[in-house]
Formats: sequence, C-alpha cells, structure tokens
Amino acid sequence: MFDIFSGLHFWIGFSLVLALAFVLAFEFINGFHDTANAVAMAICTKAIAPHLAVSLSGIFNFLGVLTGGVGVAYAIVHLLPVELLVHIDTGHGLIMVFSMLAAAIAWNLSTWFFGIPASSSHTLIGSILGVGIANAWLTHTALADGVNWAKALEIVLSLVISPIMGFVLSGVLQWAARRWKADSKMHRTPEQRRETDGKKHPPFWNRLVLVLSALGLSYVHGSNDGQKGIGLIMLVLIGIVPAQFVLNLNATSYDIDYTRNAATHLEQILERSDPALRQQLLRQTAADAGAPACDPRNTPRTTAILLQDLSGVDNYRSLAGDKRIAVRRYLLCLDNTAKNVESMAGLSTPERADLARVRKDLTATTEYAPVWVIAAVALALGLGTMVGWRRIVQTVGEKIGKQSITYSQAMSAQLTAVASIGLANFFSLPVSTTHVLSSGVAGTMVANSTGVQGKTVRNILLAWVLTLPAAMILAAALFLLGMKFV
Repeated sequence: MFDIFSGLHFWIGFSLVLALAFVLAFEFINGFHDTANAVAMAICTKAIAPHLAVSLSGIFNFLGVLTGGVGVAYAIVHLLPVELLVHIDTGHGLIMVFSMLAAAIAWNLSTWFFGIPASSSHTLIGSILGVGIANAWLTHTALADGVNWAKALEIVLSLVISPIMGFVLSGVLQWAARRWKADSKMHRTPEQRRETDGKKHPPFWNRLVLVLSALGLSYVHGSNDGQKGIGLIMLVLIGIVPAQFVLNLNATSYDIDYTRNAATHLEQILERSDPALRQQLLRQTAADAGAPACDPRNTPRTTAILLQDLSGVDNYRSLAGDKRIAVRRYLLCLDNTAKNVESMAGLSTPERADLARVRKDLTATTEYAPVWVIAAVALALGLGTMVGWRRIVQTVGEKIGKQSITYSQAMSAQLTAVASIGLANFFSLPVSTTHVLSSGVAGTMVANSTGVQGKTVRNILLAWVLTLPAAMILAAALFLLGMKFV
C-alpha cells in the first residue's frame, strides 16, 4: 500500500491521503445515511432491538463489500473516459476528485440532517457527471467525449427503473399476502399486536423473515453501495498516480497470457464473422464504440500494437508508466468493440458465449481493486452503519404511510428490496437502496388501501428528482471554482 507514495512530491502525497480520507468519509456517511433503510422495517416492527439491528447490519455491510466483487465499482469508474483520467495533470486531477467528493458529501449530509431518504447513488453519479461536463466545457472538449454517455444512460436507467420495480413488486406481494391469508396476524401493526395479544414482538415466523431479510438487505447494500466507494478510490488512484493503478501490477504471467489470447481471439472472431455483420460493425463511429479514439475499424491495428507492447512481458511492472497507460487504453477499446459485436443481431449462441469470455479476459487486469482498498471501504461503511440511523428509520417506517406499517408490509418491502438490489449486483449496476425500499413501502401502502402521507412522499420524490441535477451543478461549480486557482 505505502509504495504508492514512492517518488511523489510531498504535497501530491498529502493530497492523495486527503482524497482517500474524503472517499472513506463519504462511505462512512453512506453507512448511516443509507443503511438505516436496511434495518428500518425490522426496527419499526419491533422485530429486533435497534442497537443490535444496526450492529448486525454493520457486520453484514462489511461482509457485502468484502465479497461483492468490483463490477459495480467499474461501472462508476467507466463514467469518465480513461483518456480524461490519464491525460490530465495532477493539479487538475486533484480538483476533479475533491469537487466530486465535496459535492457528494455536502448533499448527503444535508438530506440526512432533514431526515430525507435521498440516494447516495444519485449523489455520487451526479457529482461525477457534473465534473465530467464541466471539464469538457473548460477544455473545449466535445461534450460527447467528456462523459461516457452510454454507461451514464445505462446507470441512470437502472436508478429510474429500480424504484418503480420496488413499488410495483412490493404492492403485488402485499396484495398476494392479503389474498392468501386475510385474517393472519402478519397484517397487524405493532400497536395492534400489543393491544390484542399483549405482545411486543411480531409472530415468530414473521419476526424471523423480518430479521433475515434486514440482514440480507444490509449484505446486498454493502455489495452494491460499497463498490461505489471502491470505484471512487480507483478513480482517485488512477487520476493521481495512473502509472501504478491503470493496470493490476500484481497480475501474474498467466493473467497476461490470457489477456494476449483474448485480444487475438477477438480479431479471429471478427475475421470469420458474417460479412454483413462485419460491415455493420465497421460502419460504427468512435462515438458508437463508447470511448474516444476506439473506432472498431482500428481493431486489427489496436490488437497488433497491444501484442507488440506485451511481447515477452510476464509482469506489468516491467512496463514503463506510459506503456501501462497505453495498454489499458487498448484493452478498453477492444472491450468496447467486443461489447458492440456481442449486442448485434445475427450472432449464434456459441459466438456470444465466446465474446463474453473474451471480454472477461480483456478486462481481468484493468478491472480490479487492491485488497487494502476493499478492506478500507468495508470498514468505513460498516462503522458508519452503526451511527446516525434514527432520523431515516423514523421517516421510512413511520412517515410514508398514513398508519403504522404492518408486518406483512415490512416483509414485502424488504424482500422486494433484497431481490431488486441482488439482481442489480448480478448485472453490475448501481442502484439506490433508499429509493427501492421507500418506494416499496409506498407500494405496500397503496396495495393495502391505507394511503400515503403526501408531504413525506413529496419530499422523497423531490429528493429523487433533484439529487442528480443538484449534485451535478454543485460538483461542476466546485470544479470550475477550483480551476481558477490552478
């Protein structure tokens, strides 16, 4: 870990430490801002004591980050084109990093203070987009090249669709539970349970489902939101010390051999593909390929240069810094081409399977995170979970519906959130735990015909609509202000 400071000027090293501290602060705040949602239902229904709930949630968040992989992390990293990250000077990169982090932290703290379940995911992605757009405007770069718009659209769609899915599925699940057992005790609120049965806790099976689904939600939250912190740190490291992090310097000769073979295999797939399919690919522009200067027509030349640069290489440390940067760019360009081909009509199932394996091998040494990065984010998120939960729990559990939430509603909302976020993890898409769960609660209220509190729902919807543009504007303003002093 500490070898990253070797050869760095003192102030650059200090700035790097500060930037990493900002990211961990963001994850800590994310812990008590978002994870309260994971245990809100279990706490409000008295299924588990609050302090035990948040402690267990912290542990499961920690485990989620450790075992969640890096797919979502690199969805965040790829929002900014690699050329932008590796071709900016250090001062420029530092201002970019601090602008996006300061904007994200400021918005998260503001919404937490007012008890509004705003989305950390929206905040972070808005901040990154704002910095990318502001940088493009400042450097007179085409707006299409300032942000990876294909990836941005994919992420924004996932953020929009996931709460809608949470609302609908939770409502359907609640409706089905009412039809299945209309007179069951699971349809009572904690207050009704106390009055009729004189008991504080939910019935045993309801309590078990509530506790287990809360822990499951904590785990998938950690594996999704924790990866955003990992992606942020990798953005910081690639932006400030690119030569040491654009490639996994711990990759083995076996990994590098697979990378070479994947590049060769991609070219072979293109050579033997249907002529009409090949012409369709070659007509695509660099913009269609998803990254500047990644024109699919240059695939043979890109492959040849990559193989030449990697000839005889069994350790990336033997490559000069500029060569590592170039190799990363070539690999990402080839991956973009493979992705384009994979999405085209006319491919057979075996060919699609081959391309999926090629893409995995092409990015195996570029999409990674050091163990210390994963552990640091896991610890920050886990510790953050254990503080500051009360405001959000009260909003989600008590202020969305016009009456207290029932056990069946809590179970429906939580199970839907676990399934939705787990599915997003499978497809490496960042989603908002906050909005999936709160929309799920609203869906159960509608299905139960108990209604929702207009003021709270309006506040949540307003935060949902405003968070992305507000974070974009705030990050862009901070970036442009900072650039005046460079």
